[in-house]
Amino acid sequence: MSASLSSSSLPSAARRRGLAAGAAVAALALTLVACGSSDGSDSDGSSRPGTDHGSGSASASATPGGAFNAADVKFAQQMIPHHQQAVEMAKLAEGRAADPEVEELAAAIEKAQDPEINTMKGWLTSWGKPLPESSSSMGDMPGMDHGSDGGSGMPEMMSDKDMSDLEAAKGKDFDKKFAQLMIAHHEGAVTMAEAERKNGGNADAKKLAGAVVTAQTAEIEQMNKIIARL
Repeated sequence: MSASLSSSSLPSAARRRGLAAGAAVAALALTLVACGSSDGSDSDGSSRPGTDHGSGSASASATPGGAFNAADVKFAQQMIPHHQQAVEMAKLAEGRAADPEVEELAAAIEKAQDPEINTMKGWLTSWGKPLPESSSSMGDMPGMDHGSDGGSGMPEMMSDKDMSDLEAAKGKDFDKKFAQLMIAHHEGAVTMAEAERKNGGNADAKKLAGAVVTAQTAEIEQMNKIIARL
């Protein structure tokens, strides 16, 4: 008798298992649909109301650069060539500088600013903004306010003559000229960075600006001390 009852209960148990499996599949399908739309867009890829972050910033919000404004773009486009010129100046120290501290400082400037250049280039690319052209004095950059010395409208960019004079200098003369020119150059970078901290909207750009202010202010103090003892 017990064997007969066990056999008759099998169809009912199978039905229950089938219903449970069907429910699990349905739940999984609903989960996948929910996950697929969690990026703020509908299934056709269009943005849902409330997910647009404003003109020019919606696409950037999905990139490492994040949301940005015109001040952030200006900061990156001007600080890139400003950094590039500082790196050019720093590279001139090899074989010309006589003071070990000047050589060490030049190496530190190159090591710090090269990665920052690459970071800012990445932001501009992610924002869909043009990269600045690069040259020694940056006097040929489109949109720059050119002065009579051939320099750019950016604060304290070195002219072609400044760069030529520095390249021609040797020993103690180079050390002093390098420190004097780099102090002015750093002061320009600090001015630009402070403007970004005040007017920028991108968190990463403002953070980099703060780092520039801190590092280059300290280097200005160091170079003033170098000049005093030369």
